[in-house]
Amino acid sequence: MNITAGMVKELREKTSAGMMDCKKALTESEGDMEKAVALLREKGLAAVAKKANRVASEGLVEAYIHGGRIGVLVEVNSETDFVAKNEEFKAFVKDVAMQIAASNPQYVSREEVPQDHIEKEKDILRKQALNEGKPEKIVDKMVEGRIEKYYKEVCLLEQDFVKNPDITVGDLLTDKIAKIGENLNIRRFSRFEVGEGIDKKEENFAEEVAKQIQ
Repeated sequence: MNITAGMVKELREKTSAGMMDCKKALTESEGDMEKAVALLREKGLAAVAKKANRVASEGLVEAYIHGGRIGVLVEVNSETDFVAKNEEFKAFVKDVAMQIAASNPQYVSREEVPQDHIEKEKDILRKQALNEGKPEKIVDKMVEGRIEKYYKEVCLLEQDFVKNPDITVGDLLTDKIAKIGENLNIRRFSRFEVGEGIDKKEENFAEEVAKQIQ
């Protein structure tokens, strides 16, 4: 049976499990949504949603420097200090820091993007689409599609994971919550790049980082 993106999305909304886990469960259940939900519950992945409301105030601040040119500080929270010392959690935090260095997100999630900024972006995209000669009746759908693409560019959780582009950073986070058994939260980050904001010769350090960590 052909497993569609819509089916995967519906299962994710029902269970909050990762994209790849949802796709696998739907494949195993031959597209039966109820069976797929049961499979995820058996594996403990559907329980992730319940963990999301638990307070995560421990964790780590990770520093990552790439070649003296790009630096990242990121705070990732866990519920307990015990998990914060866990090697898998530490590796996850490092992966997040490297992702930020490579992909240069501006926000953690789409909820952080100021609404007025989105409205301005939509206005620009609408004018671009009309200038391209697109029929007005399909412009709104085009704008929404481009806004989704924009979120994937600027929001960390929406970005494809540089070590495995088949999943997003949000999927990776969800999978780690299920595996570790605690609520985890990427709280905030700062990224610095040498010469940022200064007119200079174009050099794509972020692309260099991405190539080295894949």
